[in-house]
Amino acid sequence: MTTTETERVWLEKDHESHVARITISNPEKKNAMAPEDCELMGRLLDDVGDDDAIKVVILRGEGGVFTTGVDLNRAYGWYSTPGDDRRPSQRRRLTVDRKGQRMFHEFIGFPKVTIVQLESYALGLGFELALSADLVVASRQARIGMPAARFLGPVLGNVALFLHRLGPVVMRDLMLTGRMAPAEEFESMKLFTRFVDESDVAAETEALAAQVAKMPADGITIAKEAYRLVEASSALALEETTAYLFHSYGTNLRFEPDEFNFVKERKKSGTSEAFKKRDEHFGSGSTAQ
Repeated sequence: MTTTETERVWLEKDHESHVARITISNPEKKNAMAPEDCELMGRLLDDVGDDDAIKVVILRGEGGVFTTGVDLNRAYGWYSTPGDDRRPSQRRRLTVDRKGQRMFHEFIGFPKVTIVQLESYALGLGFELALSADLVVASRQARIGMPAARFLGPVLGNVALFLHRLGPVVMRDLMLTGRMAPAEEFESMKLFTRFVDESDVAAETEALAAQVAKMPADGITIAKEAYRLVEASSALALEETTAYLFHSYGTNLRFEPDEFNFVKERKKSGTSEAFKKRDEHFGSGSTAQ
C-alpha cells in the first residue's frame, strides 16, 4: 500500500485490492474544505486516474464525518486580487469559479468507479460530490443539503447536476429552503446506493468497493465513458458552464434591509456568531454549515 499525504487531504493506494482512498482531514471544522484543499483533491484524483492498477476510489472524511462543505473562514477571500482592494470584477469571479468547478466536472466523468462514504454531514460541496459519485453509502442519520443557499441564494451549486440527480421537486425543496435534511428522508426514492445506520457506513463502503474491484478494469473504464457520454449529451449537457456561471452570479447578491447578510455579519461579528444569527433568522437551532 502506498500513501500520499498533504496538509488536509491524503491518498492511500492499495494495488493488491485495486482500491484507493482519498480522505478529507480537517476534523476540527468537520472536514470543511478551503480552495487549496479542492485543488489538492483534484491532483490526487489525477494521480488515481493515471494509475492502471486502481479500479475504485473511495472518497471519505476523517473521524466519521464526510464534509460540511466550504470553510467559510476562507471563502470570502477567493475572489481577491493581490494588491487590489476594490470589489472583485465579474471577470475575476468567472475566472476563479471556472477553475474551482473543474474538479467537480472531472469527478463526474472520472475513469474509475467513485464511491462516497457519507457519514454525519454532506453539505455544500460535500453534497455535490455525493451527487456526482457513481456510488454512495449513506448514513440514514446524516444531514445533507445546501444550507449556504440561505445566505448566497438558491441558485448556488450545480443546477444541472441537482436537477438530474434530485428531480425538480426535491431540488426546489432543498434549494429554496436551504434546509439540512436527514438522508433517510430520501431512502425510498433511492437517491443513494446504500442506506445503512451510521455505525455501519465504513464497513459497507469497503465491502461495496471490494465487490466492484472484482470487475474487469477495461470493462469499468469503458462503462464509465459510456455513462459519461450519454449523460453529457442529454441531462448534463450544460453542467460545467452553468455551474460556474451561476456560482459567480450567485455570490454577488444585493441584500435588502430585512434580509440576512452573512458576509456583512461575519465581517462584523465573526464566523461563529454569524452562524448563530443565521439560524435565528431562519428559525433553525443547528449550527452546522
